[in-house]
Amino acid sequence: MKLVNQFKTFLSEEVNLNDTRVSQLGTSVEAVQKALKASSWGPKILDFDAHGSWAHGTIIKPFTGGEFDADLLVIVEPVEGWEAKDYINKLGAFFEGHSTYKDKVHRYSHCVTIEYAGERRIDIAPCVKDRLWSNMYEVCNRITNEFETTAALDYTDWVVGRNGVAGGNDLKNVTRLLKYLRDIKTNFTCPSFLFTTLVGMHIYDSDKDSAAFADTPTCLKTVMGRLDDYLQARPALPVIRNPVLSSDIQSRVWDQTQYGNFRNKINLYRTWIDEAFAEEDRDESIGKWQRVFGDSFAAGEAKESARLSESVSKSDALVVAGKFKDLVQRVIERGRAALPNRITRLPYIRRPKWRTASQSYRVKVSAELLAGSNGMRLGAVTTLQPLPKGRSIRFSASNAVGVPFDSSFKVQWRVTNTDQAAYDANSLRGDFYASDSGFSREEDLAYRGVHFVEAFLIGKSDNRLYGQSEPFYVVIE
Repeated sequence: MKLVNQFKTFLSEEVNLNDTRVSQLGTSVEAVQKALKASSWGPKILDFDAHGSWAHGTIIKPFTGGEFDADLLVIVEPVEGWEAKDYINKLGAFFEGHSTYKDKVHRYSHCVTIEYAGERRIDIAPCVKDRLWSNMYEVCNRITNEFETTAALDYTDWVVGRNGVAGGNDLKNVTRLLKYLRDIKTNFTCPSFLFTTLVGMHIYDSDKDSAAFADTPTCLKTVMGRLDDYLQARPALPVIRNPVLSSDIQSRVWDQTQYGNFRNKINLYRTWIDEAFAEEDRDESIGKWQRVFGDSFAAGEAKESARLSESVSKSDALVVAGKFKDLVQRVIERGRAALPNRITRLPYIRRPKWRTASQSYRVKVSAELLAGSNGMRLGAVTTLQPLPKGRSIRFSASNAVGVPFDSSFKVQWRVTNTDQAAYDANSLRGDFYASDSGFSREEDLAYRGVHFVEAFLIGKSDNRLYGQSEPFYVVIE
């Protein structure tokens, strides 16, 4: 499902830089510009221009509450006798001598940075115009003491133009979402400028008013599909150039290993996005989108859906009439037929993240009741058997005939609690956990409800999924 409203909320609350911080940035930039205009730095200032994510409208909220940065170009006339390093060193000296900024200044290769600790950074880069010929723009590298040709303003125009073709703000939203994905996954490398180019180069003039860009999730699916197709057709690191400055090879930031990893991850996430988009069941779709973007996507809806007794009561006349107290009582009296169809599709349940192996095995789960944690064995337990709180249960995984798997495999256990008691205790879980002994895992019986455990068979050498058990239901009275 597209879940357009959920994407809108997710972007607003989790991804986008909030209005307060945008306003603070604007105020800070205005103050910096005012100070520079009144300074004796040296060059004649022709203009100030935003560039990078700030100019493109794709800044995202810093992950874990860190700083965000904004790039500001100061377009200046050349100063006779100045070398490239002078533009930055003298700019740094000005700010270091300024009462407002002296404790906030850092010099880097191409810019002077004003850092508002823990909040925001403004990277101020001198850009010299017409030094050698008309309409030539150069940034300054103080480390190499070289002028470097730039087309930052043209690049911003190109990005804005690609957004205009896609229509609305959907392409900006998708760029933000992909940068957010990069930051939460932390398992691939792609600088923002390169990500922006890779997205923009897959928007064509013929896409104007196309249904492929009808809304944010559709745009995301389209872009990721095109990007993945492009990468899969190129196993070797391609030359990716700045679309407005062919001498600028943006892919130089990657080596073959980094590119290969990026290519692999985009292929995986493209698969997950396609599955979430195509899923017709709402709960399952939310869960699959959470596999892509994490728990913050549709978080409130996901958690509330775990209150199964309450949700069942709204649609079950027998419960409304008082025949059953809750789902536990209903299952005890009616057995498997009483289980809601949605119980294994609850959105907060983690979806498998392993790629499926070409070979598969049947995985069977058995269980035994223990007097307590690591306690005396009290006997075998069957699925849906009512059990008392306060004891423990050990689950074991085996093949179809009850024989443990060999040492080339491991088992990950998905443990899911449901209903009111676990909900109130903030212990719904639904995550994957390692075996604590061989191919088995022990769990405490803590919350009234109908819970379940599943075993996932994983190859140690290739990290592929070779099999998944049926749910083993644990009914706690």
